[in-house]
Amino acid sequence: MNLKIFSLTTVILTTLFFCGCYAEKATNAEVPELVEKKIDPVEEKLNSMTLNEKIGQMIMIGVHGKEINDDINFMLNQYHVGGIIFFDRNMDNKQQVKNFVDALNVTANEKVPLFIALDEEGGRVARMKHDLTAPPSQESIGAGGNPADAETYAKQTADELNKIGVNINFAPVADVGSRDTRSFSDNANTVAEFLDSAAKGYEEKKFFYCLKHFPGIGRSKVDPHKDISLIDVDKNTLDAEDILPFKKIIATHDNKNFMVMIGHLKYSALDTENTASVSKNIVTNLLRDELNFQGVVITDDLGMGAVANYDDIETLSVKAVQAGVDIILSCHEYDKQQRAYLSILKAVENGEISEERINESVRRILKMKFALKRD
Repeated sequence: MNLKIFSLTTVILTTLFFCGCYAEKATNAEVPELVEKKIDPVEEKLNSMTLNEKIGQMIMIGVHGKEINDDINFMLNQYHVGGIIFFDRNMDNKQQVKNFVDALNVTANEKVPLFIALDEEGGRVARMKHDLTAPPSQESIGAGGNPADAETYAKQTADELNKIGVNINFAPVADVGSRDTRSFSDNANTVAEFLDSAAKGYEEKKFFYCLKHFPGIGRSKVDPHKDISLIDVDKNTLDAEDILPFKKIIATHDNKNFMVMIGHLKYSALDTENTASVSKNIVTNLLRDELNFQGVVITDDLGMGAVANYDDIETLSVKAVQAGVDIILSCHEYDKQQRAYLSILKAVENGEISEERINESVRRILKMKFALKRD
C-alpha cells in the first residue's frame, strides 16, 4: 500500500475514533442515568395529609364508654384524633378491650394507626387489675436491688398489653425519690440503672414505653393533679440528680422507641414563668437541644390542677406546641379536647404557629407509628 495513502487512512480512522468517543460521552452526559429515587414513606405520608389531619395526630384523648358510641365516633372523625388513653372506665376484660381497640382503629379510618396508651406502672398505678397482671410498684422493684427484675416485669407487661391492642405504656417513671411508691429509688444512678433494664425489656418485645415526668417531679410536695409545685434548686443539682436518669436513657436507647412525658411543675433554675409542659426553655432548649432527644414529647394531662387552675385549655395547648411538645394529652372532657384541637388550628391559621412547626411534630409521630409495623 502506498505510504501516503496508509498515513491518510490512519489519520482518518484515528479522528473518527476520537470523535466517536467524544460523541458517546457527550450523549451520555446529556442523558443522565436513571437513578431510582428512594421515597421516604414518612414524608410521603406527611405530604398526603391535610392540616386538620396533622393537628389531629397531635391530640391524644381519653374517651367515655367501653365500645364505640356517638361521642367517640365524632371525636375520631371530626378531629382526626391520633391517640386514645384507656382508663378502668374503658376496660372490662381482655377480650372487650381488644375488640374496642380494633373498633377504634376501624372507626378512625386514618392514614396511620392510633396510639393506644394506658398507665401500667405497677403497684397502685395499674389498670384492670382483675384481668391484667400488675407488676409490683417501682419502689418495691428498686428495693429488691436487682435491675433485671425491672426488665422481667417490662417484658411481662409488654406481652399482656400487646395482646389486648395497647401499643404504648406510660411507664416507667423516671423520677428520683418520689414519695408515692412510683420511683425506683432516691438515688439518681440507681433509678437510671433500673430504667435501663426496663427499657431493654420493652424494646426486646418491640413495645413502646414512656419516660415520665421530665425533668423530674420527685421533689414535688404537692400532687400536680391538684395544684402547682415550685422546685427551687439550681441547674447543677437538677442535672446531677433529677435529669440524670432521663439523660442516660436518651443517650443510650433509640429515641424512636419511647416518648418523654413533660410534667407540670415549675423549676426556678429553668424557667421563672412557665410550668415545664409549656416551657420552651425546658422542652426545646433542654430536652431537645441539650439532651438531644429526637423522639416524641407528650404533655401530662392538661386537665390537672397544676396547669388547669391557672390557664384555659386553649392557652395551654398553643403554648405547649410553641414550646416544642408533639402531643397534647387531654384525658377526661370532650369539650376541652375539642377546644385544644381548635385552638391549635386557629393558631396556625393566624400565624402564631407555622405549619412547618406542625410538620416537625407530625414527622416524629409518624416515624414512631411506622415502627408499629415492625415484625
